[in-house]
Amino acid sequence: MTATLDLWPIGNCQVSALIDRQGRFVWGCIPRVDGDPVFCALLGDVRPEATNPSGFWTIELEGVARTRQSYWRNTAILATLHEDHEGNAIEVVDFCPRFRRHERMYRPVAFARIVRPLAGSPRITVRLRPAHSYGAGTPERTRGSNHIRYSMPGHTLRLTTTAPVGFIEEERAFRVERPLHFFLGPDESFEGNLAEGLQGMLTRTRDEWCHWVRGLATPLEWQEAVIRSAIALKLCQHEETGAIVAALTTSIPEHAGSGRNWDYRYCWLRDAYYTVQALNRLGALDVLEGYLEYLRNIVDNTRGGTIQPLYGVDGEDILPESTAPALPGYRGMGPVRFGNLAYRQVQHDAYGQIILSNVQAFFDHRLFRMAGVSDFQALEAIGERAWRAYDQPDAGIWELRTRNHVHTYSAAMCWAACDRLANAALALGLEDRAVFWRERASIMHDRIEQAAWRPGTNRISATFSGDDLDASLLQLLDLRFLSPNDPRYLGTLEAVEKGLRRGAHMLRYNTEDDFGLPATAFNVCTFWLIEALHLTDRTEEARQLFDEMIARRTAAGLLSEDIDPATGELWGNYPQTYSLVGLINCAALLSKPWRTLR
Repeated sequence: MTATLDLWPIGNCQVSALIDRQGRFVWGCIPRVDGDPVFCALLGDVRPEATNPSGFWTIELEGVARTRQSYWRNTAILATLHEDHEGNAIEVVDFCPRFRRHERMYRPVAFARIVRPLAGSPRITVRLRPAHSYGAGTPERTRGSNHIRYSMPGHTLRLTTTAPVGFIEEERAFRVERPLHFFLGPDESFEGNLAEGLQGMLTRTRDEWCHWVRGLATPLEWQEAVIRSAIALKLCQHEETGAIVAALTTSIPEHAGSGRNWDYRYCWLRDAYYTVQALNRLGALDVLEGYLEYLRNIVDNTRGGTIQPLYGVDGEDILPESTAPALPGYRGMGPVRFGNLAYRQVQHDAYGQIILSNVQAFFDHRLFRMAGVSDFQALEAIGERAWRAYDQPDAGIWELRTRNHVHTYSAAMCWAACDRLANAALALGLEDRAVFWRERASIMHDRIEQAAWRPGTNRISATFSGDDLDASLLQLLDLRFLSPNDPRYLGTLEAVEKGLRRGAHMLRYNTEDDFGLPATAFNVCTFWLIEALHLTDRTEEARQLFDEMIARRTAAGLLSEDIDPATGELWGNYPQTYSLVGLINCAALLSKPWRTLR
């Protein structure tokens, strides 16, 4: 069976799983998103002829003919309907418990499944085959009267169930005559009645998600798409620390055979900045507050030193990159990588993203903890780094591994850091510091304009040293570095569109990098183009492109990192925060206002 990205995420902001169109768990890590994948079939060998494949969890209806899936409305709870040709049918409800208990959020390292017979006399086979050590090993298994224990290095999972344990252990088919309950979680006895307990968890998890969604300030149009994107972004937050990972997966290639296989299960300051920016527009302040706490710890630990572009979800600053030889990779397109050497790179835009993420806390009175003078002083150290680094070479937003330039996007982000520090100083009544940072920002703005402007081609260059095209230049509007009616921006937009647009999609750039020429479009760049078109009075065209991107989503309503502009096939890690951020931002910009209903 060929792997695809037509996957449905479930999760609880501690662990998550991706479920394919057959209802199989094919990806999921413990004890957190960047942990060892117990479900790794997405990157494994699950062909029928494969010898004893592992890393999945299936509940198979005998003779299944049709499978339909949908989320419970406004939740991360997935229902899968299986039917055969004889009229037999079952429903499988999958979720990760998440709800408030004892004044704190209960989010165990656990996955729950409930099987309900709907019609006829359905027969099922349950195959639970977890893996460990990135597919290299299978757990030791021991059986109790109502549970099976799976022991692996550093962790033991226990499946507690109301189904016949022997049938599960032996993977034998059996008839479903009553609801069956499965709880794969910590190696401890399940308290109380399993059926009642899981039903209670399901109800409380549904209520928790619905309550969270109810607080979102969604646009009038495209509400379903925005809500589903927002839930997926929430699933990408490691709630314990507030970190936001770039995606839930590793090593999905950017295009077939590209070797561009990266582990995105870490917190990129850039991706997280865009995520909180989008969710702020929806009013999801809990994500911002958690992330600001995470950032304050990062800033404290650096003590004014260099900020890395990414960190682990617990703030780890060393993320060594290795490969998993036991896993052949997505459709056999290895390598499968875990860890990411980009943590060693110099990417100056990180200084701007830290300050831009924090600045709202100086103004927003809704927050439980508003920022004060001590927070401002800590951020001034980041501003100093931005001031010193803005016109120095770095790896840039696209993390080139073998070359450095002075990148205009990085420089503009550093300018934004100093510009927003001046705003924060005014909010605190620190007028002398406001003048100080405003003067620095002015110097930086003039220098960037002079170094990046190319009068011969009537556009801004992506680097100070060349005459390069890069979709990140479209972000000069969002940063407020240039205005929409500035002839320099209009010239840059025209050049970027002409050089990088492929039909309804946008490339990041169109020059060779460490792996040759890019072959797929980068979804967030297309959303940046849509924003730019709208802000430069080309709204009808922007809406057409946005509708095309909405149509490219998976059945789950989500997007990955990349798309083939010729075939429309999705590539890259999934679900990708960048892409979902772009969808939310564009929906908010393009939607008709709510007042049109009156």
